[in-house]
Amino acid sequence: MKSFRLIPAMIAATMLVGCVPTKKDTELTQETQQEKAETTIIPSFKIDESYYKLLTPYKESASRGLVVSNIYTKYDMKEVETGLMRLSQNEFDTENFFFQEGQYLAKSTVTNWLKRSSQEKDGLNPPATESMPAEERAKKAPIYLSHIVEQNYLTKTKDNKVKLSGISIGLSLNSIYYYQKVKYGEYYEEPIPESALVEQGKKMASEIVSRLRAREELKDVPIVVGLFKQKANNDIIPGTYFSYGVAKAGQNDVADWQAIDEEYVLFPTDESKDVYREDSNNFKKFKLDIDKYFSNYTSVIGTGFYQNKEIQKLKIEVPIQFFGQAEIIGFTQYLTGVLMNYFGNINVEVSITSINGPEALIIKKSNDKEPYVHIYE
Repeated sequence: MKSFRLIPAMIAATMLVGCVPTKKDTELTQETQQEKAETTIIPSFKIDESYYKLLTPYKESASRGLVVSNIYTKYDMKEVETGLMRLSQNEFDTENFFFQEGQYLAKSTVTNWLKRSSQEKDGLNPPATESMPAEERAKKAPIYLSHIVEQNYLTKTKDNKVKLSGISIGLSLNSIYYYQKVKYGEYYEEPIPESALVEQGKKMASEIVSRLRAREELKDVPIVVGLFKQKANNDIIPGTYFSYGVAKAGQNDVADWQAIDEEYVLFPTDESKDVYREDSNNFKKFKLDIDKYFSNYTSVIGTGFYQNKEIQKLKIEVPIQFFGQAEIIGFTQYLTGVLMNYFGNINVEVSITSINGPEALIIKKSNDKEPYVHIYE
């Protein structure tokens, strides 16, 4: 295959960093929260039109680190941020806006807002007394809001500066409330109806926008708010944003809420078989073809990302038990051919791994005639 690569991993990483256009980066001035000017750089190179340029030096979020303690799974940790960035493109295009992690919600602020209103006056979760039985609390006053993500979107001004021109807020909402009837006892689950998540999420969004508008520097900045539904703590696929709205510049409330139809689907499962029959059948055939020729691999797991019931990307993980380099090359070549038979018209990424780490990577974009294949030495 023309795009076949056999490159040591460290050299490949160096190439990814070094092989970029030499167009000069742009130096600008940015006003900071501390009311002092700092020099910032806009990179000349953008990976793809679907990505924002990030300003350097990179500024970490003012509430960085809370996501690890507030969200159950690593899958949700990633998607609550990348999904917010994706829906932000509806309001802040990647051509004129630059991305920066949130600088306006401090860690202490987010921590206080996530508490119950009976614990902290600024708490956004419903009140509950110590005397309320655990089962009653789970049904009548669960913790809805688990995390708040802030993202900033900046634009370049005529006087060679960058200014804040948009904020996005992601509200991560629990789909299941976990509780104990006695201290150190067994954990129980109480599913939270989606209707309650919609109601509570929109209510909290309104209050958060009102609080942000009280700050002088945020009075006239458009604010996007997305509602994210977390998966259960043992899920291996992420949740998704299910609704978003916008508070236009100067508005104190979110208007024009819009439903978002996004979903991650695991293959092979009964759910994917029932809902996405054609994709499920193709995945089954793909798996059977691999079984036929290479019986000593471990398993094949796929995760499809859907928007409006149409698949946008399929990520496949293939853990193997091979140890010989020639065998890995042969397997990768064969798997690439099988992949093109069943998924040649969609975006696909296949990761082949072993106990030694990554062994091969196959990437096929929907509009490419040939896939990119990279084998690590």
